[in-house]
Amino acid sequence: MKRRTFIQNTGLLGAGLVASKFSFAADFGADFPVVRVAAGKRHFQSKAVDGAIKTFQSNVKNPELNWLFENCFPNTLDTTVYHSEKNGRPDTYVITGDIDAMWLRDSSAQVWPYLQFVNEDEPLKKLIAGVIIHQTKCVLKDPYANAFYGDPAKVGEWKTDATDMKPGIHERKWEIDSLCYPIRLAYHYWKKTGDKTPFDTNWKKGIEATFETFKQQQRKENRGPYHFERETNKPTDSLPMSGYGFPVNPVGLICSAFRPSDDATIFPFLIPSNFFAVTSLKQAAEMIKALQSDKALESNLLNLANEVNAAIQKYGIINHPKYGKIYAFEVDGFGGAYIMDDSNVPSLLSLPYLGSLSADDPIYKNTRKFALSKDNPYFFKGTAGEGIGGPHCGQDMIWPMSITMRGLTSKDDAEIKWCIETLQKTHAGKGFMHESFHKDDPAKFTRSWFAWSNTLFGELLWKTYHEKPALLKA
Repeated sequence: MKRRTFIQNTGLLGAGLVASKFSFAADFGADFPVVRVAAGKRHFQSKAVDGAIKTFQSNVKNPELNWLFENCFPNTLDTTVYHSEKNGRPDTYVITGDIDAMWLRDSSAQVWPYLQFVNEDEPLKKLIAGVIIHQTKCVLKDPYANAFYGDPAKVGEWKTDATDMKPGIHERKWEIDSLCYPIRLAYHYWKKTGDKTPFDTNWKKGIEATFETFKQQQRKENRGPYHFERETNKPTDSLPMSGYGFPVNPVGLICSAFRPSDDATIFPFLIPSNFFAVTSLKQAAEMIKALQSDKALESNLLNLANEVNAAIQKYGIINHPKYGKIYAFEVDGFGGAYIMDDSNVPSLLSLPYLGSLSADDPIYKNTRKFALSKDNPYFFKGTAGEGIGGPHCGQDMIWPMSITMRGLTSKDDAEIKWCIETLQKTHAGKGFMHESFHKDDPAKFTRSWFAWSNTLFGELLWKTYHEKPALLKA
């Protein structure tokens, strides 16, 4: 897949980025080159975000972190957003970076850290409203698809996948979180602004489609309409059993054919994504009550949330011989469980960040200890750093996103500082975060232009600046 391209020992700084010759050094006396897109070539400029960068740089005395923050935090706005008005309403198409397609998950997460600025920046507010409106169109086009093109007539590279492909769809990997992320963004936008503009009858239809899709994928009556097969030499890019995945016992959980990494699940009941669904269904119900006044839909959403939550507590917890009660990563409802954690979000590690669990939840604390240990088969530790990876990028490849998420969900100052310092040391002199890097060699990395990872790291730095500024000292 395109997402697994390796970059090693090159001067590539990312598509569309302006670079100058430099000799990078880890010491803070080094000169840091201009690698952010020139102002005249940025896709969108936010006065509030640029103001945050100036504030950070005026108060943080670590020049490398200042450089990284300026490069990473605005990267989504600088390089990936296409904002316009259509029929008098804002419309925003957001690519992931080096792939010209809009993932419902990535696009939500990419603009998420900017929500805190919307009430002081009207153009930014309209941009995010446009993301919500565009996502609604995508969900109504196909709630089982995970990624879409800006051109609704475009036929892409995965047109031969054995599933119900349509023009305008980049990829049709069914992932629970693809329908959760737009709700998360919409809910918090509404809470922050009170703006009702994006939440028209089409938005309500999108919520109804989400509910129906979740119900279908509980697979109580049959396997449902979704199936997926791809001709590939990578087993994680296709589903077994005629494209339906391995069997499940219909116990109330929701099947996710793929993980947020775009890798196929082993046991289709993906626990982190089911947690996310519970949170999202409750948020959707609150919005329906306030904005659409449909008591039947509100009740259906809440009932499903309660059913899935009860099933998580009954089938998603296992007794680990070392850590005690922990949450499984995947289960099948028959008693089978896959004990691991993956780097992408939602993950077990990220559940407090998504509002699905308290960081003080005792089972989460046990699960966190497991996930950040060598007992997790996808926790890699080397001379360059340690962190969680996954099958998507392969053995020994750590995702910076997992280190960032470790920092965002930690209450321990030493751990947060370690996360920031590790990310500061492993960008391979490029000034940006990557999809993954080798545990012993940060110069071996995947994806030089991955906006979500960049913006998420910026979110960690900005949060730390406000809450624990002493941790940012050089």
